[in-house]
Amino acid sequence: MPTSPAQDRPVRAHLTTPDGRRLSWLDFGPDNGRPLLALHGHLGEGAEFAGLSGALRADGWRVVAPDQRGHGDSDRAERYDRDGYLDDLRHLLAHLGLDHRPLPVLGHSLGAVNAYHLAADRPGAVSALINVDGPAYLPVVDPVPLSFLLDLPYTAPTREELLAACGPLAPLVRNGLRPYHDGWRLGCHPADTVDSDTRLLGDHWHRWLASDCPALLLHGTASAVLPTAQAHEMASRRPGTTLVTLDSDHWVHLRRPAESAAAIRRFLGTGTAADILEPSDRRP
Repeated sequence: MPTSPAQDRPVRAHLTTPDGRRLSWLDFGPDNGRPLLALHGHLGEGAEFAGLSGALRADGWRVVAPDQRGHGDSDRAERYDRDGYLDDLRHLLAHLGLDHRPLPVLGHSLGAVNAYHLAADRPGAVSALINVDGPAYLPVVDPVPLSFLLDLPYTAPTREELLAACGPLAPLVRNGLRPYHDGWRLGCHPADTVDSDTRLLGDHWHRWLASDCPALLLHGTASAVLPTAQAHEMASRRPGTTLVTLDSDHWVHLRRPAESAAAIRRFLGTGTAADILEPSDRRP
């Protein structure tokens, strides 16, 4: 996964869910800022929004970025379906006292799907959606796209041994490695990630179209996850949605951080995506 440059050190916090798991998140502050919930994708974690939070802080935004279940510092879970992910978000928002007023929700990939499902299920809780390359439809295939992760070990005695065991996939997992008991572990368990990926496949169009808050769809033209034709269809079929495309792969916000942050700041600043980019910066 690409890296994001660190800004001011965020606050790391945890809560215990009703089923006894630790749910961890980063609060990039400031405490009096306007809250924005940011959700990472598979193989990611809340720390990847450090760069974006620095850009949004200038406009008074407080980015709250959880490590979603089974990722980062959050415990593994038995369920990786939409209900499980959304339950965690409800617990987090209630814990932070953010469940009584609408707030913008940003998500990348898996996080984007979870974000628009949250908006569909709780329309009064989400004031705006920022979808970073999250599809409304993912083909059901066997094996699932992330099945290659099953070849990776979850733990190793040292960080160096774990990276070596990951071989050519080491750059993909390097930033998520963590100390674990007397060794090191990946940022997410391969079996959990494949389970989550399996449950993400399929048709989510009804949930994408079920909310009516303003939305920004930020799409990478070289994405292997969201085809450009589908991105245009998502924007055209959902009222109040504007598509901004950038020359990038699936990790748009990390590959093109300045352009992504500029589009997001303008969207949040205007409440509409109509003038996010100058016409000369738009792509068909």
